[in-house]
Amino acid sequence: MPSPNMEARIPGARWFHRPRNPILRVGILTGIYLSVVMIAAVLLANRASWLGGDANLRNWIARGVFALAMLLPIAVFCKSAGRLVAAGMLGWVIALLTYVSLGFYFEDLYTRLRTPGQFFMLGAVVYGVAAVMSWVGSLVVGARSHHHAVLTSSRRELH
Repeated sequence: MPSPNMEARIPGARWFHRPRNPILRVGILTGIYLSVVMIAAVLLANRASWLGGDANLRNWIARGVFALAMLLPIAVFCKSAGRLVAAGMLGWVIALLTYVSLGFYFEDLYTRLRTPGQFFMLGAVVYGVAAVMSWVGSLVVGARSHHHAVLTSSRRELH
């Protein structure tokens, strides 16, 4: 379970106290962050003609900020694979709904980027891989601590 201090340091978490469940809170907050970044990036790409010359730079900056927002559930639940997947996918589904909504307004969005199915799979793969890495990491830490405890107890028995 994440510490209350960790959640207090997440931008926007202080005013967002309705969901008591940390998975819901982090998932919804992640979805909001991802949606805001996505809306801003699409609006800048389509409405800010003065940024037309630096499209690659603009896109890479948007991807970087989007990736940072995706890291929120990974950072908060790095020691709990199940919570990481639950919070990450909740946030990703909220972002997917925003993506589908933007696709209704911007007709070429799906042809230039990804279909909603591809978009969903992108998040599922990222959060799935992060959860597996978290799970394997916890197995390694658990095995090392068990190994250390066995060595310590066997040394005591020798003396």
